[in-house]
Amino acid sequence: MKQKKERLAGMHAKKTAAAAAMTLLVAAGAAALSGKGTTPERENKEKQMTTTQSKFYCNIKALTPEERSHHNRLSDKLMTARSETIEMEKGYEFQFSPQNVTLAELADWVAGESKCCPFFDFHIDLENEGKLLCLRLTGEEGIKQFIRAEFPIQ
Repeated sequence: MKQKKERLAGMHAKKTAAAAAMTLLVAAGAAALSGKGTTPERENKEKQMTTTQSKFYCNIKALTPEERSHHNRLSDKLMTARSETIEMEKGYEFQFSPQNVTLAELADWVAGESKCCPFFDFHIDLENEGKLLCLRLTGEEGIKQFIRAEFPIQ
């Protein structure tokens, strides 16, 4: 009889341990699904993904409706007037003839674009004795994909 009680007690202890293990597994799974109890590595990766996704976010409210309309007209003019598009290591260069686009128009476009898309690095160059006007858009890793998505690249 004593052996039977010991066996039953042992089986009860195993069931209790199994139930506790199952509870821990379920809790860990729920925490993983809810994002709680994540490892620092996972949290860092999630933060990096969020940062990467939001790093190239255009703030369309940065311009008034009138400014937006003006900026859109300039954008259309620049994209139509560009004579060359050159892919660079960290972005793109758009080339223009100063006869089709003025330096003032390009600077005006940069001023507007920098309000809604501050993540761009803008470079304006006047080259070849004033015969070539260049706009380079560069930035952090991933900027080229963003430029291709936002501007028609030839």
